[in-house]
Amino acid sequence: MKNMLRRNEFYVSLTILALSFLIQNKSGQFYTGNNMIDLARSMIIPGMLCMGVLIEIISGGIDVSFPAIAMLSMFSTIKLLLYMDYQGPVILAFVISGLIGLVLGALNGGLISLLRLPTLIITLGTGSIYLGFMQAVLKSRVISVLPAPVSKLSKNYLFTAYNKELGITSSLPSVFILLIVTVVLAYFILNRTMLGRGIYALGGDIVACERAGFNITKLQFFVYGFMGALAGVAGMTRTVLTGSCQPTTLIGFELTCIAAVVLGGTRITGGHGTVKGAILGALLITMVSNSLILLGVPTYWSKFVTGIIIIIGTGTSAYQILRQKKKLNASALED
Repeated sequence: MKNMLRRNEFYVSLTILALSFLIQNKSGQFYTGNNMIDLARSMIIPGMLCMGVLIEIISGGIDVSFPAIAMLSMFSTIKLLLYMDYQGPVILAFVISGLIGLVLGALNGGLISLLRLPTLIITLGTGSIYLGFMQAVLKSRVISVLPAPVSKLSKNYLFTAYNKELGITSSLPSVFILLIVTVVLAYFILNRTMLGRGIYALGGDIVACERAGFNITKLQFFVYGFMGALAGVAGMTRTVLTGSCQPTTLIGFELTCIAAVVLGGTRITGGHGTVKGAILGALLITMVSNSLILLGVPTYWSKFVTGIIIIIGTGTSAYQILRQKKKLNASALED
């Protein structure tokens, strides 16, 4: 019980339950099939990206370039497929976008490993380069006519819910499966592999990690390469969800995803975090963004409320870290 009460996941779960009950009591629409599907649909992109951000923060790094990687990857892929007049399996679009993201993410990992500079500084620079390249060299613009396989997938749904009271229909896109696969993959890497142990060790103490026999360079290449590949796939998924290729569609997602992961209990200093916490954090922020309108609150207030939740969540995390340091210092003085 004490361990549970110390975890952010417990308080985030309580907040989610309290907010859902409040919205249901006020509107009577929160637990409807339509709202559940809309919430699940809105969780796809932030949920996928949060898995990569989780691994990066656990490793002791912060990446703000992944939205640029996602946008450049998906825009380049769509342009290439249109040029080829591609008519084959849609999986190729995800593979190409993921590979482009992998290369760009690995470039981040290489610079971080080589220069040993703060990850925030390096990814801030590379993110600007990626966006500049897309805008200046590729002449980015909105592409409303997608390649046939991608367009077909955008109209493919797992199931549909109809609300008789409101007369509206909501459909869950088939790409929701990608969110499930991403969550399972992230959990497996972090909890069932030696690679996951190395990522936790890297974020806990880089010197101790190296002494334990882990290759720091390879770990950083994997962490940022994985984030890049995931961003590429998420970018293509975003295109499928919106039914068009919008080069600026993911701007600002870096702050949302970092906040969601930290809100879920991942320590910004690295070495600690869980997949469950990251998903709960992403769910809470998505609920605030999507469901406040059911309370009669104007949508522009959602950012205000989200900001308050983020400050409370990150403040709690910072307090826990400070408290732990005090206990360690007190133990050291006693010894």
